[in-house]
Amino acid sequence: MIDRYTRKEMGDIWSLEAKFQTYLEVELAVLKVQTELGLVPQAAYDEIVARARFDVARIDEIEEKVKHDVIAFLTCVNENVGESSRFIHMGLTSSDVIDTALALQLRRASDLLLSDLDRFTAAVEKQCIKHKKTIMIGRSHGIHGEPTTFGFKLAVWLEELRRNRTRLLQAIEMISVGQMSGPVGTFSNIDPIIEEKACAYLNLEPAKASTQIIQRDRHAQYVLTLALIAASLEKFAVEIRHLQRTDVLEAEEPFTAGQKGSSAMPHKRNPVATENITGLARVIRGNAVAALENVALWHERDISHSSVERIILPDSTILLDYMLNRFTNVMEGLVVYPENMRANMDVFGGVIFSQSVMLKLIDKGLLREDAYKIVQDNAMAAWNRTGGDFRANLLADERVNKHLTEAEVVACFDPGAYLKNIDHVFKRVGV
Repeated sequence: MIDRYTRKEMGDIWSLEAKFQTYLEVELAVLKVQTELGLVPQAAYDEIVARARFDVARIDEIEEKVKHDVIAFLTCVNENVGESSRFIHMGLTSSDVIDTALALQLRRASDLLLSDLDRFTAAVEKQCIKHKKTIMIGRSHGIHGEPTTFGFKLAVWLEELRRNRTRLLQAIEMISVGQMSGPVGTFSNIDPIIEEKACAYLNLEPAKASTQIIQRDRHAQYVLTLALIAASLEKFAVEIRHLQRTDVLEAEEPFTAGQKGSSAMPHKRNPVATENITGLARVIRGNAVAALENVALWHERDISHSSVERIILPDSTILLDYMLNRFTNVMEGLVVYPENMRANMDVFGGVIFSQSVMLKLIDKGLLREDAYKIVQDNAMAAWNRTGGDFRANLLADERVNKHLTEAEVVACFDPGAYLKNIDHVFKRVGV
């Protein structure tokens, strides 16, 4: 199912072919600088560029013997280059290549995620504008509160998505660093200028201080950011799932021609996409915990983080790519039922307008406690009786009639009075 919603490019970034190609990209950037500095003959550099290549199957074959993937990669490349291969990897350690290449892979994955996020945000914004004045009930604790609009609900989402974009940009900056500083990071056999220039060629910043690895707080921030975005998607998905419930039915996922909801119950239209998104958010949150565990390593380096990252970084980026694309399809095809929204507002005779009545009574001179009791008595009588009518109860209550005319009571049930500042919020949001 993921293939239907995830662009092939995201998976390609994490393929073995792409990983080793990125390793080669890093090695050649270092060689280019070393050649410019006169440390490598130009003829040797030209020969390396022309002949450097690898074969994943051959790397696997070599690794089976040497038990080290970077050595296997270098051996494979060297077999193709020949004598000039002696200049490859001069002064470097494996993690110089691995971590710098990982930065490039993460940034390429992030470019796709930014595009995904922008497309999803655009879909939310379109629905937000469309439903700016679509009145519905606002809920707190899952219980009817006061009127709002569906567009207002989406404006809240829109602002959250913009914050997530800012977070993602910050996380991308945090992981866009490289290192070519040798064993334990002291530049023992490589000049720091090589790191600076090679990173510049790769459009990365050099890590100002690193050990044998780039420090994993950077990667933890990155995965935590993905988890935050996933958490927002889960939040939105849970809302749609609630609105799609049979007893609510104010909005629902698109149900396409030929789709079936249940093997046993032909009537079912289940919120399968948003349930799927809800579940996958849990996976990315779990990956964020693993990323935090990777921060603490022994001394200048161990490799306990390596096996974890081979899972959590590809999985988290691929999953978020999938979630954003699938949710965009949901938002673009979202079915909204304004008539059901209005009908739900009138449950029990419009108990949601209780505050308006209370404030009107206070305005007529009643103490707040007295006004509250009168209104609550009438609301509870409607609430506890099937088909109860709050407005009818008020109009029949002498305590109300002493202070309010029928027209004044009816005026309290105008939802527009609750929404007079919606435009103000939309202006602040910029939609």
